[in-house]
Amino acid sequence: MNKIFYSIIGVLTLASCADTYSITGSSNVSTLDGQKLYLKVYKDTVMKSLDSCDVVHGQFQFQGSIDSVRVANIFLDDNPGIPVVLEGGEIVVKIDNTQESVMGTPLNDRLSDFRLKFTQLMNQSSDLVHKHDQAIMNGQDMNVINAKLAAEDAQINRKIDNLLTTFVTENFDNVLGPYVFLNTCMSRYEVPMLDAWIEDIMSKATDKFKNDPQVKDYYEAAQQNQNIMNGMQEPAHATPGAAMTPPLDGPTPNQMAAPSTTPVQN
Repeated sequence: MNKIFYSIIGVLTLASCADTYSITGSSNVSTLDGQKLYLKVYKDTVMKSLDSCDVVHGQFQFQGSIDSVRVANIFLDDNPGIPVVLEGGEIVVKIDNTQESVMGTPLNDRLSDFRLKFTQLMNQSSDLVHKHDQAIMNGQDMNVINAKLAAEDAQINRKIDNLLTTFVTENFDNVLGPYVFLNTCMSRYEVPMLDAWIEDIMSKATDKFKNDPQVKDYYEAAQQNQNIMNGMQEPAHATPGAAMTPPLDGPTPNQMAAPSTTPVQN
């Protein structure tokens, strides 16, 4: 399983009645003060802004109504966004110098817990590079070290694979299942492709998950691309799924606060 997880910029809908959401945010990153944040969703292949607000004395707020639960992103300029599930209730966003959290409603709590576990595994994976470099500096037997690190890497990958699979399958019928599934797929390939993990997920999926518009589009495009690679189908003028944008992970708070050279646009 690929070890990169991205926070996809998208909107995935779940049928529901109209509801209101409230997002209250706080930040202790001083350079965010006075900057404008945007709440955006992915609709009709483009990002659309639902709301915007200024960060004032470390505080910001978004409010609005929705006719379906969806995943949105909080943006500063064109930086990758912080994912937030728009659902009824009081959503609380906290940003400090190293991380952000989105809590307060059932799906946001569930997604936040998943992202925390995923980040911990990714940090363990990154630490293997440090262990390798340290072993070289210490003059250790690199054949032994490499074998040990390879075993640790394989174990971490299995944990990542299990975490992703469990989360997607447990959330087939809400917005989080498609969200994390598409994150994983699109972080691995520039265009939709198939692999064993994708096929395993689709073999277990509920009808609701399979018929999610974005999941369905991705899977059909991946099947078509696979047929082209296998010589079973002639390529079309445009590669299926090529217009799908690879997702980006949410930024660190310091990245969000960094000065931007891009003019802010509404």
